[in-house]
Amino acid sequence: MRSERVGGAVTWGLLGAWAVHDLEELATVPWWLRRNVPELRKRFPRVPEGVWRWAESMGAAEFAAAVGVMGAVVGTASAAGQLTGGRSGFYQGALTGFGLHGLMHMAQAAAVRGYTPGSVTAPLVVVPFTLWARGRLRKAGVLRPARPRDAVAGLAAAGAATVASHLVARRLLRPARRPS
Repeated sequence: MRSERVGGAVTWGLLGAWAVHDLEELATVPWWLRRNVPELRKRFPRVPEGVWRWAESMGAAEFAAAVGVMGAVVGTASAAGQLTGGRSGFYQGALTGFGLHGLMHMAQAAAVRGYTPGSVTAPLVVVPFTLWARGRLRKAGVLRPARPRDAVAGLAAAGAATVASHLVARRLLRPARRPS
C-alpha cells in the first residue's frame, strides 16, 4: 500500500457529516417521539417500559443539549484524527461507530416500516461518508485492519457516548437546588 496524506476532508469531514445528520435529528426527534411512542409501545411490547418513559420525557431542550455534548465528542475525535493523520484509534473508532450508527437508523426505519429521525441522512450522508473516509484511510495506509471486535467496540462506544450525552444534558438542564 502506498502512503498518502489524509486531509481535513477525511478527519474534519466526520464532524461535518455528523452535523448534517444531527440537524435532521434536531428537527425531527421531539415531534416524532411525541407522535410515535404510543404506537411503538404497542408494536414492540418487549422494549422495557423505562425506555418508553425516557423517550416520552425528553424535551427539545434536552435533546439539543445532548446533541451539543455529542458534538464535543465527535469534534474531539475529528481533531484527534487531524493531529495524527487519521491514525488515531479514537478517530477511527468514532468513524466506525458513526457508520454503524447510520446502519442502525436504516434498520430502525425498516423495523417501523416508515420514517424515523435520522433515516434520511443515514443512507445519503452517514454511510457514504464513512465508506469514503475508510477508503481514504486505507489508501493512505493508516486504516487499522477491520475486526469484528472493533465493530462491536465502535457500536458500544457510540451507544455509551449517546447515553452519556443524554445524562449530561439532563444534569445540565435540571433546575438548580436551593439550599434550605
